[in-house]
Amino acid sequence: MTDILKAPHAPVIKLDLQFFAKDGPGGEKTEKPTAKKLDDSRKEGQVAKSMELGNAFSLVALFVMLKAMLGYLGDGFHSVFHVIYNKIPDFVKSYGTPVEVNEIHNLFQQMMLKTLLLMAPFLIAAIVVAFVVNVMQVKWKPTAKPLKPKLSKFNPINGFKRMFSKEKLVDLLKSLIKIFLIFYVAYSMLKDHIGMVLLLYDMSLGQALSVIGDLVLDVGLRISLIYIILGFADYGYQKWKFMEDMKMTKQEVKDEIKNSEGDPQIKGQQKRRMREASMRRMMSSVPQADVVITNPTHFAVALKYDNEVADAPIVVAKGQDHLARRIKEVAAENHVEIVENKPLARMLYHNVPLDGMVPPELYQAVAEVLAFVYNIKKTRHSA
Repeated sequence: MTDILKAPHAPVIKLDLQFFAKDGPGGEKTEKPTAKKLDDSRKEGQVAKSMELGNAFSLVALFVMLKAMLGYLGDGFHSVFHVIYNKIPDFVKSYGTPVEVNEIHNLFQQMMLKTLLLMAPFLIAAIVVAFVVNVMQVKWKPTAKPLKPKLSKFNPINGFKRMFSKEKLVDLLKSLIKIFLIFYVAYSMLKDHIGMVLLLYDMSLGQALSVIGDLVLDVGLRISLIYIILGFADYGYQKWKFMEDMKMTKQEVKDEIKNSEGDPQIKGQQKRRMREASMRRMMSSVPQADVVITNPTHFAVALKYDNEVADAPIVVAKGQDHLARRIKEVAAENHVEIVENKPLARMLYHNVPLDGMVPPELYQAVAEVLAFVYNIKKTRHSA
């Protein structure tokens, strides 16, 4: 054991701790997706959409139209049957005479055309309803990127993973719920109408078909309404899942801000240089000021009055705490009068911007200070 511990060339295993980080580089995905990421995912065709909701509304539209147009469909299919039935004698020929293939082909075409014309309203309604429901979910912004082939879709390993993924388990659960509800609704309806079903043998063909049709439509409408509820629930789940999948790590958010708005450190340096330049320009104006009004420790505001430049005194410099002390130091070095007036200093600091003129409501107070300063300067010059 001691020899093993003293081995001079023991192998060193380097571990990349980032490998153990959850959700890859940058840590756990806890941040809400930015508007840019949502927009990019939208361009890629990744949106929160429930296919169940579109199918549910299409199913409701189908059964509503069937209930409203059942008589129209019955007459239409009866007409198709009548045409085909009347064509039967044309095909019954003498024994051994082959039937012409073109005749059968033409008859089949007529039958299919009439059937399609009967079903056209239902097909159009299903397409329109599905389109409207999808637009309501994801808005109108078509993209062809989801149609582009991706090699990852042909990867058998990825396909195997998708087969046993959490999404597939959720889909399985939804399918089981739908099957159970369909079975329960159908069983309940048949149980309530079992007496009528048992009397079908005593009815004529038309009556039996009418009873069966009404029963099927009622069952279909009830199933469709339940399907809509499941569709809305699925839409809520899909929206929540989409936002969870779109979440970003803190590092991803920082990188996106850096790419879209520039490096925050560089922007911070630029702002700092701009502040320093503004500070130097402001401090260079203090020696030309007529007076510096102070709080006396927290605020300092330097005023300059030149009636040829402006109608009122102008704030050429102002600052708080450390900057206020610096303004007073520069003023003292350049023999600019410093006057203590706490309320006036506070009012000027909070209400007058740099290089702004004193407002009319402060004319009287500022004029008294300037008059006091001018008298001091006049006294000094006369002395």
